Amino acid sequence: MVKQIVFGFILGVTLGVFGYTAWRIRQYFRLTKPYATGNWGKRLKMLATVGMGQTKILRQPVAGVMHALVFWGFLVITIGSLEMVIDGFWGTHRIMQGLGMVYPVVVGSGDLFAGLVLVLIAAFLFRRLFMKIKRFYGAEMKPVSKIDAYAALGIIFLLMVSLLGLNTAWNQINSNSYSHWLPVSSLLAPLFANLSGSALHTWHEVFWWMHIVLIFIFANLLPYSKHFHVFTSLPNVLLSRLEPLGKLDHMPDMEKEVRMMMNPDQAFATTQAEAAPSRFGVKDVTDITWKSYLDSLACTECGRCTAVCPANLTGKKLSPRKIMMDTRARMKEKGGSLFRMGSDYSDGRSLIGDYITPEELWACTTCNACAMECPVNINQPSLIVAMRRYLALEEAAVPASLATMLANIENNGAPWQYPAEEREKWMNELTHT
Repeated sequence: MVKQIVFGFILGVTLGVFGYTAWRIRQYFRLTKPYATGNWGKRLKMLATVGMGQTKILRQPVAGVMHALVFWGFLVITIGSLEMVIDGFWGTHRIMQGLGMVYPVVVGSGDLFAGLVLVLIAAFLFRRLFMKIKRFYGAEMKPVSKIDAYAALGIIFLLMVSLLGLNTAWNQINSNSYSHWLPVSSLLAPLFANLSGSALHTWHEVFWWMHIVLIFIFANLLPYSKHFHVFTSLPNVLLSRLEPLGKLDHMPDMEKEVRMMMNPDQAFATTQAEAAPSRFGVKDVTDITWKSYLDSLACTECGRCTAVCPANLTGKKLSPRKIMMDTRARMKEKGGSLFRMGSDYSDGRSLIGDYITPEELWACTTCNACAMECPVNINQPSLIVAMRRYLALEEAAVPASLATMLANIENNGAPWQYPAEEREKWMNELTHT
């Protein structure tokens, strides 16, 4: 009974803190613009292949397989974690044993994946500590990002240790009768062989509490770290942009303005409900769609996007990963200020200028290599293009070469500096040679 009370208190605190965090994040989403969804059949297929099947991350034969195995392992282990929550709340013990022959499969798979994930996490820690993987570095990767990664890997490592310790003690308490269920824990049995029955029960409780408390701590740390993708990656894949990557989003507001310019009488027929948009493009996080914000929350900071960006590879400042990280950071800054000071508050800062420079934005070639490579289907170019649209349409702040081209199109109907009547001169020169 005491165990249930203590567990109930810890569970209540965990859910309360997580609920408050979820509410705050939901409030951030309310600051963003709409984003249309639909075609759920295609989306579910995308979720099955890219999300659950990890098809994009498996393009890398070594690191990709390692990450996919950790992901699949977590899916299996989560079933056992759910059982622990039920046991802790109701005071039961291994309540899912009532599933019959399904239970050994669940427990055995969880035990096998626990051992596999333990080894893989150790390998990930080794890679970060001793192998200079280029995509792990960059101007945007501050020390806190590295600490974040090490902390998450460390917690996952301890979760697997506690799970294997729990299974081993349980197997020993039952005189190794479950060894054929537990392929990894049965190998650890000699570590507990000389312990008394009371000592085994004590270790069983220690590992049980260690595992469940670490789960609760991890769940509440995730929303404040890059590992929030544990919760957001699958929804982000489900809500992926379904249009071809090279297709630019339409601007209905701009189309309306152009039509009004072509038909001035229509301008006088505009109702108050059809008032001119407050802004073309994206200047700050309150101008982005909720999908772009979800993209930023789903970013794992893995650097695969930046690693294939041709602008970044040629020494330019653009880093698609930084775009997502800056969007997430700016929303946290501005959203928090709006909640404290009111919806009319302005801190005099914006996403463009204070976080992302025009130089970064204009370096993008919109080749979509970053979106193609992202394992959780983040679409960085759509946000980059939206910010460039603001610079071009609202600030007329475009690179000199682009300004020249636009002026030529306006004056000559072509990107070249020569008027239309002189375009055929090159043929005349050829006939006289």
